Amino acid sequence: MRVLSADDVRRAVPMSAAIDAVRDAFRELAAGNFVLPPRQIFGDGAVLVMSAYHSPTGTAVVKKIGIALDQVPAIRATLIWTGRGEQLVADGSSITTLRTGAVVGVATDLLAPADATRLTVIGSGAQAPDQVRAVLAVRPIADVTVTGRSAGRAEALARELAGEFPAVRFTSSTDVDVAVADAHVICCATSSSTPLFAADALPATVHVNAIGAFRPSMRELPRELLACASTVLVDQREAALEESGEVIDAVRAGSITTDDLVELGPALADPPAPSGRTVFKSVGVGCQDWAIAAALAGR
Repeated sequence: MRVLSADDVRRAVPMSAAIDAVRDAFRELAAGNFVLPPRQIFGDGAVLVMSAYHSPTGTAVVKKIGIALDQVPAIRATLIWTGRGEQLVADGSSITTLRTGAVVGVATDLLAPADATRLTVIGSGAQAPDQVRAVLAVRPIADVTVTGRSAGRAEALARELAGEFPAVRFTSSTDVDVAVADAHVICCATSSSTPLFAADALPATVHVNAIGAFRPSMRELPRELLACASTVLVDQREAALEESGEVIDAVRAGSITTDDLVELGPALADPPAPSGRTVFKSVGVGCQDWAIAAALAGR
């Protein structure tokens, strides 16, 4: 049995490799090669258990996540990957942020303007750095604005990322409306229960990723944005309709229908023709964890 720390995960799977692995996993999902049991949720979302089985290889992954939004870090997780005669145990928190960033990289590469140069990330917690790394891996971003409720945390994250990406200009802000007004790509990574901005605060052409809200009671995006978006992309329709507060709210209000939701796997085979505003809403599915674990195992 191999045991891998967070540092081991980062050394073994850089963001570019994670994006490729997750993209391939969603193609496999669309081909019917995964068994994905429904996510088990305990204590009103305080504990989650996710799993995935890859039929062609006979490999499987199980991840247990503990979530405490009032603590730092908010997410603590452990992952177990099992192959034929092989078992791997890894830090699940680093895998969670890495695979969540990677799926945003896949979606951004699919929907964002090819010449996008301005990124705004809303949120300065553990998920935010990998959101930035993923978008920078697929688009020629020159300017990044980090915004959040805490000016100190936003500034600290901007300073940290500037050291990692010296060719990119990083700034920080606490004014979300100003930060999104001229963005080409926006990443939302918060635990908000109310929309972070109004739809009319956005430019006419922008791609928005939302990964923070994972309960029906949570919302980062306004229903008006989903209603006016040319494409509303989700990782998996069933999961989004069960767990995404934004999607549930918009469907119940009649702003969109379930048929308006485009799944990522099929979209990779038949890419949409995005225009104007586009949205990617992710709640996370087990094949993403499997993709990173398989990369760690050298599969």
